[in-house]
Amino acid sequence: MPEQPQRTVLERFPAGGPRGSWPADEYAARQQAQGQPARVVMDLHTDSFLVITDQPAQS
Repeated sequence: MPEQPQRTVLERFPAGGPRGSWPADEYAARQQAQGQPARVVMDLHTDSFLVITDQPAQS
């Protein structure tokens, strides 16, 4: 079985934001602009959007 990459949650955003507002996507774009390979995923258990990176957390 292949090893799963370690993922780090950078930030969490509630899924029920105002219509037309995409704070998770905007945060991920700012992280990408700073060189951090971030992306947005949905956490169905908590009904929230997570901005994650596949790189280990920096100490």
